[in-house]
Amino acid sequence: MSLLLFDSICIFLISQAFVSWSIQELHIRQEMVEKISAAGQLMNCSAPVDILFMLDGSYSIGKGSFEKSKYLAMKLCNALDISPEKVRVGAMQFSSTPHLEFPLDVYFTKQEIKDRLKRIIFKGGRTETSLALKFILHKGFLGGRNLSVPQILIVLTDGRSQGSVAITAKQLKEKGIVVFAVGISFPRWEELHTLASEPTDWHVLFAEDSEDAANGLYTTLTGSTICSAAFPGCRVESHSCERKTLEREKVLTGNHFCWKGSTNGNTVQTALCPFYKWRNIFIKYPSRCYRTMCPDPCGSHPCQNGGTCIQQGLEGYQCDCPIGFGGDANCAPKLNLECSVDLLFLVDSSSSTTLEGFLRYKAFLKRFLQAVWSKEIPGNVGVAQYSSEVKVAVKAGKLADLPNLVKDIDSMQFSGGSTLTGKALRYITQHGFRSSPIFTVVPNDLPHVVVLLTDSNAQDSVVEAAKYARGQMISLIGIGSEFLRAELAEVTGNPKWTIVYSAPQDLFNKIPDLQKKICSIDSQGCSSQSLDLVFTLDSSASVGRENFVQLKNVVSSLSLQFDINRDLTQVGLVVYGKRPHTTFSLGKHITNSALFEAINQAPFVGGSASVGSSLLHISDDVMTIQKGARPGVKKIVALISSGAGAEDAIVAAQQLRNKDISLLVIGVGHVQASLLLRIAGSHNNLLQIPSYEDLIKNKDIIIEKLCDEAKSPASPCNPNPCMNGGICIPGNSSYQCQCQSSEGPHCEKRIQRGDASQTWMRSRRLHAHQNSHAGVRYTKLTDIQKGTYNRLTEEVRK
Repeated sequence: MSLLLFDSICIFLISQAFVSWSIQELHIRQEMVEKISAAGQLMNCSAPVDILFMLDGSYSIGKGSFEKSKYLAMKLCNALDISPEKVRVGAMQFSSTPHLEFPLDVYFTKQEIKDRLKRIIFKGGRTETSLALKFILHKGFLGGRNLSVPQILIVLTDGRSQGSVAITAKQLKEKGIVVFAVGISFPRWEELHTLASEPTDWHVLFAEDSEDAANGLYTTLTGSTICSAAFPGCRVESHSCERKTLEREKVLTGNHFCWKGSTNGNTVQTALCPFYKWRNIFIKYPSRCYRTMCPDPCGSHPCQNGGTCIQQGLEGYQCDCPIGFGGDANCAPKLNLECSVDLLFLVDSSSSTTLEGFLRYKAFLKRFLQAVWSKEIPGNVGVAQYSSEVKVAVKAGKLADLPNLVKDIDSMQFSGGSTLTGKALRYITQHGFRSSPIFTVVPNDLPHVVVLLTDSNAQDSVVEAAKYARGQMISLIGIGSEFLRAELAEVTGNPKWTIVYSAPQDLFNKIPDLQKKICSIDSQGCSSQSLDLVFTLDSSASVGRENFVQLKNVVSSLSLQFDINRDLTQVGLVVYGKRPHTTFSLGKHITNSALFEAINQAPFVGGSASVGSSLLHISDDVMTIQKGARPGVKKIVALISSGAGAEDAIVAAQQLRNKDISLLVIGVGHVQASLLLRIAGSHNNLLQIPSYEDLIKNKDIIIEKLCDEAKSPASPCNPNPCMNGGICIPGNSSYQCQCQSSEGPHCEKRIQRGDASQTWMRSRRLHAHQNSHAGVRYTKLTDIQKGTYNRLTEEVRK
C-alpha cells in the first residue's frame, strides 16, 4: 500500500510541474502579445492615486508563485507615475494573519519601491483572505492621503481562501475602494470575480503574462477616468480570451469487498465499499479582455527580407536585419558581388509563368543588381527573356552601367507562349556571350554564368540542352518554385546550384544566396591545394566486376580535378576484399596520365570484404613518411563502400582520426546508414549515393566534400617526421625534432654515447629557442613525450 501511495504522489507532483508552465496562461494571439508589449513601453498613469498591493503569502501559493507575484507587482509599477504628488504605493502580505510590509508614505520612486518589493520574504500559512480585507476595512490605507484621492487595492492571490470573501469584498467596494484581482498559479476564478470591482472583465488580471497584466491595469485606470491617456492615438480594444485552471476531482472507481470487523472470533463480516481516486481536470473560462493599443510603426511591416521591427518611442522603429542585409534602414541587401564573372540572366516569359510572375522576376533582377553591381566590378552582365523565342535585352560582354541596366530591364515586355527552356539554353550558349574588345579593362577569360529564372516546367528537352551548355564551360544556376526543384537540379547538374523559394515574396530573400552561389563558381575545386589523398575501393564479390569498373571510373574522374605532382596533390589507391592490397602508394605517379593508367589496372579481388583491415592498412602502411606521406600536408582517406564487411571498421576509422587523417565515407546502394555514420564520425563526412551509376553524376558533390576537408589545417608533426624516437615539436608552419640518441634535422643519424654531450647541447639550444618562441607548444605533448623532454633537459643542466 505504501508503494502505491508513493507512486500516486509522484504522478501528481510530476503532473503539477508539467502543467504549471504550459496550461495556466492567457490564450491570445502572438501578434496581440507583441502589440501589448509595444504599447506597454508608452504607458504611464499620471494622477494622484493611492495603490496598495496585497500579496498572498500562503502555502497554497508556494514560494515560487509568491516570487512571481512580487515580480508582477514590480512590473505594474512601470505603468505608474510614482511620486509624492502623483501615485503612491504600499504593500502588505497576508496568510494566516495580515502583515503590512511598508505603508504608502515611505518610498516615492519606482526604483525604491521595486527594491523594497524584492526584499519581501515569503511567510507561509493559511489563506485568510477575508481577514486581510477586514484589516484594510478597519485600518485603511496606512500612509495614504484623504478620501478625495482614489484608492486602489490590487490583490494577488490564487483565490483559494479558507472562508468566504463575498461580504468583506462588498464592504470594501462600497467604501469606494477599487479592487483589482490578479490570478496567481492555478487560481479559482470564481473567487477572483467576487473580489474584483465591476465590471469584472476590466478588473480581473492574470499574473503569468506580466506585460498583459500591466496593460490591463493601465487600460482600466484610463477607462475609469482615474488617469488620463498619456499618448494621443492610443485606444482601448477588446478581444476574446480564455483562462484555464486546474481542479482536483474525486471520482468513484467502483465498489469492492472490504472488511467490516467481526462479532466473534470465528466470523468475519464483509461488505461492498466504494473506492475513489483523484484526478486533475482543467476548467476553461471564456472571457473578454480589454487592452490599450497604441499607434504601431511596425504594423506596416517596414522591415524587408526577414528583418525584425523593434518599436522605438511612439513613431520610431529600428530593423534588426539578418546577415547579408542592412544596406538601408529597412534591411535592403548589403552585398558586393566580390567576384569576376560574365553573368547572364535568362528569364521565363512564357504563358505558364504568367505576367505577374514575369514582373516579379524583373523586380528581383533590379533589386539584385542594385544591391551587388557597381562599375568597379571587373565583369559583365546580360539579360535575356524566353518563351517560344529568345530575346536578348542586354548581351553579356557589353559594358553597361547600372542605370542603363535597370532601364533595359524595365523595357522588357511579357511575351507569353510555350516554355521552351531547352531551346533557350542552346541559343544562349551559342549567342548569349560575346568576346570582350581588345584592350578592354575586363578580361575575356572570365567564367560564364547563366542564371535561369523560371516558374514552369519545360515543354521541350531541357536535360540535353543543359548538358550541352555545361560542356561549353557555362555554369548554370537555377531559380524557381519548390515544385521545380527536381527539374532545376537536372538543368544545373548539381542540387548545390539550385535556389527554390516557398512563396512569391520569399524570392527576394534569396538575393544573398544567389550572390554566394555566383561567387563560388570561380572557386570550384581545389586543384592548387596540397593534399595526400588515398582512395580505398571495395573490390569484393558483393560489388562485382562491372560495378568495380564504375568505381575505378569515378576515381579517375575525381583525380583529374587535382594537380597531380609531388608539390601539390599526391594520390594513392588501396583495393580490398578480405585483405587490403596497395595498388599504388602516395607519390608513385606524379602526372595525371600515369595516374589514370594505374587506376585502370587496379585488380578485382573478389571474395568477402573487410573494411576495417583496409583502414588499418592505410593507417599503418600507406599514410607514413616511408611510403610518401608528407608532414604538414592535409591527409584524406576516401572510402567507397556498399557497406558489406564494415562491421569491423569503427575502431580503425577512429585510429585514422586520432592521427589527424580525415575520412570521407561514400556509401553506394542500400547501405547500412547507421553503421557507415559511426565509421564516418559525423554527417558531414558521409555521402549516400543511390547506385554505382549515380557516382559520376554526383562527382561535383564528392569533389566539394574533398575540397572543404582539404582546406582545413594540418599538423606538421603528422605523421611524425622525426626518426629514432625523436620528438616532433610543431611551429607556426613547420616543425623541429627533439633528438635523444641521434642527431640531424630528422634525428636520422645515430651517435655513440661519447658524443651525447654535443647532442645535449644542441638540445639545450633547441629548448631555449622553443621557450622563447613557442613555449605553449609544450602543453600539447603527451605525458611520455614530456617525461623524455624534461629528462633530457635536466641532464643538459648537469
